[in-house]
Amino acid sequence: MLQMAVILTFGGQMPTIKVGRLGGQFAKPRSNPTETRDGVTLPLYTYRGDIINGDTFDEKSRVPDPERLIKAYNQSASTLNLLRGFTHGGFADLQRVTQWNLDFLRHSTQGDRYLELSQRVQDAVGFMAAAGLTTRHPIMTTAELWTSHECLHLQYEQALTREDSISGMYYDCSGHMLWVGERTRQLDGAHVEFLRGISNPLGVKVSDKLDPSELVKLCEILNPHNKPGRLTIITRMGAENMRVKLPHMIGAVRQAGMIVTWVSNPMHGNTIRAPCGLKTRSFDATRLSSGLSLMFMSKREATPEVFTWR
Repeated sequence: MLQMAVILTFGGQMPTIKVGRLGGQFAKPRSNPTETRDGVTLPLYTYRGDIINGDTFDEKSRVPDPERLIKAYNQSASTLNLLRGFTHGGFADLQRVTQWNLDFLRHSTQGDRYLELSQRVQDAVGFMAAAGLTTRHPIMTTAELWTSHECLHLQYEQALTREDSISGMYYDCSGHMLWVGERTRQLDGAHVEFLRGISNPLGVKVSDKLDPSELVKLCEILNPHNKPGRLTIITRMGAENMRVKLPHMIGAVRQAGMIVTWVSNPMHGNTIRAPCGLKTRSFDATRLSSGLSLMFMSKREATPEVFTWR
């Protein structure tokens, strides 16, 4: 994540906010209540994430276990402590930029390209130091890494919600940014009701199935004061659907005057099944989704007539 952030910051000459889906994502939304393998259907439940049950395909592992809630909390806390240690203990120092390289990338074309860019960053930092500019400022030696996950298991999220003693506002302390998912974004649903009452930055996962007018209503519920930075819309739809659906969504939100941040999630919505039965993605499809998202989101007027793609 440090690698990606420094590449984006250096290449785009813009600050990069690092948000990771980690330290709290243990619940898994599922489309079907049961699971079938090789013609056998378990009489209990599908796998719903380690915070609820196990993924082994037998009845015993699929029984919900409340002890998993405590284990998930402890693991999340350990993850956050590790992140704090790395980001504020010297590892994130920009002068170590050439060391932020994973082993499997070191001897690859991508690794060589990263080393070339990181050397340019290090040369720039060295020039700053030689010119007398401080390189020991916290902004040069530390990093801010925010955590995010889907607000799916409401009982767990409610137990970690606290009232700020100074502002009187409520925050869900299970993560910095929480989002409502494709299966839980009903306008009158419990998840939307919970999220509208907390002051964390919020995300909304949207697919091609969502009507643009409903998206506008969702924005109004979750961000009634139209506060900048409060709401991020995360698009999750395949490349083909994105050509048709995304411009309408962007146009409706902008026409309503809603202030939101648009984020592309090209992995979801581009899922296919390999011949062996495993779910996977085509790199070309995810790359096309990213390109389409960037084109649509950067246009000032997001109407279908503006966009042509050949």
